[in-house]
Amino acid sequence: MSGAAGPGANLSALRSHNAALVLRLLRDAGEDGVSRLELAGRTGLTPQAVSKITARLRAEGLAAEAGQRASTGGKPPTALRLVPGARHAIGLHLDRDELTAVLVDLAGTPVAARTAPFDFGAAADEAMAAATAEVRALLADAGAGGTESGGAAGGGAGGAGEAGGAAGGVTGGPAGGGNVGPAGGVTGGAVDAGTAGSGGGGNGGAAGGGTGGADTAGTGRAAGGAAAAAGGTGGRAGGGAGDPDSAGTTGTAGPVGGGGLLGVGVAAPGPLDHGSGVLHRVTGFPQWDGFPLRDALAERLALPVVLDKDTNAAALGLATAGTTESAAYLHLGTGLGAGLVLGGDVYRGARTDAGEFGHQVIQLDGPPCGCGNHGCLEALCLAAVARGDRKDAARLLGIGAANLVRLLDIDRVLLGGRVVLADPEPYVRGVAALIAEDSARASRPTVPVDVVERGGRAVVEGAARLVLAPLFALG
Repeated sequence: MSGAAGPGANLSALRSHNAALVLRLLRDAGEDGVSRLELAGRTGLTPQAVSKITARLRAEGLAAEAGQRASTGGKPPTALRLVPGARHAIGLHLDRDELTAVLVDLAGTPVAARTAPFDFGAAADEAMAAATAEVRALLADAGAGGTESGGAAGGGAGGAGEAGGAAGGVTGGPAGGGNVGPAGGVTGGAVDAGTAGSGGGGNGGAAGGGTGGADTAGTGRAAGGAAAAAGGTGGRAGGGAGDPDSAGTTGTAGPVGGGGLLGVGVAAPGPLDHGSGVLHRVTGFPQWDGFPLRDALAERLALPVVLDKDTNAAALGLATAGTTESAAYLHLGTGLGAGLVLGGDVYRGARTDAGEFGHQVIQLDGPPCGCGNHGCLEALCLAAVARGDRKDAARLLGIGAANLVRLLDIDRVLLGGRVVLADPEPYVRGVAALIAEDSARASRPTVPVDVVERGGRAVVEGAARLVLAPLFALG
């Protein structure tokens, strides 16, 4: 939020955060739900504030009754639950030779998925066309309909009151959005519409609207790209001119029973700039340096888009699931990288480029690496994989993992990526042995090594959470 914002904007942001906290508790409660009194106790909000928030969530279709609690005297309290199918998000994993897409509901449960060949070495237009075609095919598989103007997440072509669509707000987020958060989505909560900004990385960014308050609609420009590039005149990601005093109207076809589509989270090889959505010199594919992938894909899809590293997407899945406070996700596939969870949050670094784990130099006179250095861990590890030497590949991965454990004092190491998942046991055993040896020399307890819980879907489902996380005040 800019320094020019007044007290009203600050109050709106607070209300947005409170709504997101309530939405998160509803999600965590599952089908059993949680009462308003319990929500008040867990959030520290007044019962009156909780009642207002839950009323708005119910009006947007995001919450529903889940039965009554046992009475302790007086009227039995009614429990509320999240309605997972009320909104959906897309996760897109762009690997060097393969594309995976998944449609998930608000609980992160997959609804549909597709995998197809993908050539990261192709021209940018060709690669973006292929990604766009797979996303549209995914939506067709899920019964989402096409991407016509005024579609699933958008309003009309600009009439008064058409400030949002089935996604419930002006430009994404579940009933709207707030300011762009660290995950490239919205820090606003489930009931905010807001005014859309003009830039991909500023207000009105990838997964939400702009700076509007908790009960206001906005002007309905598209999110995720410059000006109205991502939504055109009331496309899937946004509405038309919009009356600031009018509620959003539902568009036509929405995916899976009419639930609005919030946007697309894209996981790609790094290095890249998560904040601006721009690729840097992807190892082996320097032609992508400076390419604005987020905005280019947003314009093609007419949907809000968030871009992050593949390893960060997997780490976000760990962080938002609440399974660890401190961990490293090591991904060995067509490349080698790491996603870091520190203090319960994904750590991206000051320039959002943390986790270039594969490019630590461990052999000064080693073979050349695609990044331009010599003796990088990635080059050595992939060479071992290529000659079928799993033992040596696991040893090298273990050396890097032990370095990381020493450097960051993390609690857990999780392994993933197609190479590891094709034969996990030697990698888990080899990495665990190297870490245990190093820990013994330092007289400190070792840390557990496991395969990542979601296996081959860890990255693509984490990509979808790039869109979902800000709605629950996560990420």
